[in-house]
Amino acid sequence: MLLAHLLRHLVRRGRLTVIDASGRSHYFGELPGPISTIRLHTKAFERRMFFNPRMAVGEGYMDGLLTIEQGDIYDFLSLVMGNISTAPRSATFTPLYQGVDRWWRWLQQYNPVGRAQENVAHHYDLSATLYDLFLDADRQYSCAYFEHPTDDLETAQANKKRHIASKLLLKPGQKVLDIGSGWGGLGLYLAQETGADVTGLTLSTEQHKLSNDRVAAAGLDDRVRFEIQDYRLNQGRYDRIVSVGMFEHVGVNHYGEYFNKIADLLADDGVALIHAIGRQEGPGTTNPWVRKYIFPGGYCPALSEVLPAVERAGLQLMDVEILRLHYAETLRHWRQRFLAHWDQVKALYDERFCRMWEFYLAASEAGFRVQDLMVFQIQIAKRVDAVPMTRDYMAEWKAEHPLHTASPGRKVAAGD
Repeated sequence: MLLAHLLRHLVRRGRLTVIDASGRSHYFGELPGPISTIRLHTKAFERRMFFNPRMAVGEGYMDGLLTIEQGDIYDFLSLVMGNISTAPRSATFTPLYQGVDRWWRWLQQYNPVGRAQENVAHHYDLSATLYDLFLDADRQYSCAYFEHPTDDLETAQANKKRHIASKLLLKPGQKVLDIGSGWGGLGLYLAQETGADVTGLTLSTEQHKLSNDRVAAAGLDDRVRFEIQDYRLNQGRYDRIVSVGMFEHVGVNHYGEYFNKIADLLADDGVALIHAIGRQEGPGTTNPWVRKYIFPGGYCPALSEVLPAVERAGLQLMDVEILRLHYAETLRHWRQRFLAHWDQVKALYDERFCRMWEFYLAASEAGFRVQDLMVFQIQIAKRVDAVPMTRDYMAEWKAEHPLHTASPGRKVAAGD
């Protein structure tokens, strides 16, 4: 088996057993660690695994050409990805793959106004029921904030909204722009908790409809509205700007455009907070399987790619916080809920879709646990005195705004 030559150099920690298409078992790994057994079902697929593993593993799992004999897909991915993260670069094909990808990175992340909406629709305009089956009741589709190890998903997502709000220093009547407003949970929370006037922008028709339904149900029509609009077309002026889980869809080519627009929209004494997935080990490329099947046009940047664009836009960095394992825990909760509702998801789509999303959730969790993914929150402003000199104001704000998990205008899905 040609693939054995690669795995023999790659897998050191843990025990990986590969049963090839002939039924023969191959064993890899010599140090203590995770254990996984997989079966490859055709010779052709074995060759694909050798020559293009980053695409073949996901597609093979979706198509039943790679099946799990011991453990589950997360066990397999965490074993392999953990070994990749510690292996000498010469033991993997990563430099070759990334070298090829970087030639085309500008095109992969080319997200002008029209194309950006198409990319958003690919992922976010799926069935509303799908998201109800694995997200929290407020449908927060971004990294939660686990203040305590015992926090459940509902509590951790409420923590996240409260943590972000504490950095915005909001006062009643201030105008807030939420770029990439999702299903409206954060915008509704900010309006209800602080009395702010909130405008949310989304490119998803499904998110737009549900968000405004929630506004009406909560009776907040006078100070909350959600619009289908690319942020680059907005002409307002805002005291606060917040963006959670949207920056990953901007693309490196557009960072200058993004932060110049933030500077244009932000009041002179305003504050902006950007919450996004990033990478610890410097610039890279998006996994081709993720790019094709999950997030076309998406990219999680290194801060070294982000901060120069902030500086060039004339904005000042007020605060940076790195959330390390919070997203791994969030994804663990999502994956467990997704698996518990497998039959309902299968009824919405099919078995292949279920395996695709299981793979996506498992690979993402492994990326945060054993590789270089993290979440960053950067607070930016135009004036150096836009926020207090110490972080004490965040704790003071939280003390004045106790945690609550009620979600305005939103019902818990059956089975949550």
